[in-house]
Amino acid sequence: MSNPKNKDFGTRIARPQSIAGALGGLFKIFGVRASDADLVARWPEIIGPEISNMADICAVKKTHTGEYNIVLRPRNPAYTLKLSYMTDEIKKQINKYFGADCVGKISFRK
Repeated sequence: MSNPKNKDFGTRIARPQSIAGALGGLFKIFGVRASDADLVARWPEIIGPEISNMADICAVKKTHTGEYNIVLRPRNPAYTLKLSYMTDEIKKQINKYFGADCVGKISFRK
């Protein structure tokens, strides 16, 4: 189901997947944006190779106002400063993907 290159649903892939990854692939086929699970499963595609090579998503927390607070874990502590300057760009990319202003805050964890 998550083989987007072939879109051949009759064959299975070699390794098991998470439910978020499978649903994210299915939603992608139908053009629907899912939720925070979709954001985590498709992080490199959404944010781009430059930022996804520097940081991974550590947590996604939904606030009582409906916004998401995203916690990133830099792969190298030296990337934290560079990523802190790129928070507006990161917010813009995520909001562009979901089609709404849904990101409230981006923070970093060691």
